[in-house]
Amino acid sequence: MKTVMTSKQRISAAINKKSVDRIPVMCQLALGHYFLNTKYSPADIWFDSETFAKALVDLQKKYRFDGILINLPGRPSYWRESIETQYDIEKFNVIKWKNGLETYLTNDDNPHTYFANKKNITPPDIMAASPNDLTLLNDPGYNWRIYHTPYFHELNNVNQLFDHNKYPGYFLNTFNYVKKLAPAVSVHCEVFSPFTHFMEMFGYEEALMAFLVDPGKCHSFLNLFTKIAAEQAILYSKAGADAILISSPLAGAGFISREMYKEFVMPYENSVYKLVHENNCKVYLHTCGDIGDRLDLMAQTELDGIDTLDPPPLGTVNLKDAIEAFGDRFFFKGNLDPVHELLNGSDKHFEQAILERIKLGKQINGYILSTACSVAPYAKPERLKKLVEMAEHYS
Repeated sequence: MKTVMTSKQRISAAINKKSVDRIPVMCQLALGHYFLNTKYSPADIWFDSETFAKALVDLQKKYRFDGILINLPGRPSYWRESIETQYDIEKFNVIKWKNGLETYLTNDDNPHTYFANKKNITPPDIMAASPNDLTLLNDPGYNWRIYHTPYFHELNNVNQLFDHNKYPGYFLNTFNYVKKLAPAVSVHCEVFSPFTHFMEMFGYEEALMAFLVDPGKCHSFLNLFTKIAAEQAILYSKAGADAILISSPLAGAGFISREMYKEFVMPYENSVYKLVHENNCKVYLHTCGDIGDRLDLMAQTELDGIDTLDPPPLGTVNLKDAIEAFGDRFFFKGNLDPVHELLNGSDKHFEQAILERIKLGKQINGYILSTACSVAPYAKPERLKKLVEMAEHYS
């Protein structure tokens, strides 16, 4: 009789490419899905660590997922003291912060933050910026896009970003709450890649142009952001995360070529992978869209696993081909189309898609059943429950 594993054991076995009692299931949910499907307000989910932890665990239990991804850093418990006023207008809940910024929250989308009167926060000019000027790290747009907060973490000195021992304790608040609420579940933490830091600091168009106009400056900034990403990954690793997800959604073929990937993405992400391994933790990569032409490049790094694996038409990864080529090298998580199969497909089409991934995943040790990218806000909860039901029945 086969021993029944806990969720934590099941994910651990999969990411270590060992046999499992059944294929594990773990999806990343869009924040809007939590807004719509839990009892908590968007503001409390987004800005309150304990509430976000409760929302994560509530839906993990509802869908019986084997793992939870924490994709927002912890907040200080006194975050409400930074609010000047809060009110509703049309479909939005608006928070005006004491520092002059405004955040607009709605039920089915990530919040958006602006200067007063909805004036957009524009990125700094990369041509005028210097990697030696660390005051850039206080840029409100960068802090919002990377740390999802309009006031950042109130660091006394941005040099704290380069030493995991100096991060404020509440950076781990959500992680600690989740571990307490769900001790038998695998808990993973997300860190943005150096490439993502770079793109979000300077804006997509300007950053992409800079790779062509001034690659030397780009490398200097990528070195800077590598140090920050690595220290955050080390922080989570030392705290006991079961795995670190490096989020690099903008590094697919839809944004940059294979050659640019080799120059501006691979070496910097690999530096982070190495440091995660030095802290006895597994690390996997989230890159959206067209990555079929760079799986072999990923295999040249110290990466343990690959997330998303978007199938056509969202991406270019055929799971059968990926397993045949790299099933011995990586653990894989994903490949279910979150749009055409989960959100908009018929029940029959969706169940056939699940069964197809299960049959392929059973061929290797190291497959986690998941949507390729985030589950959409309006995806039906009944369909998400189907994932574990079918994994139990067929795997």
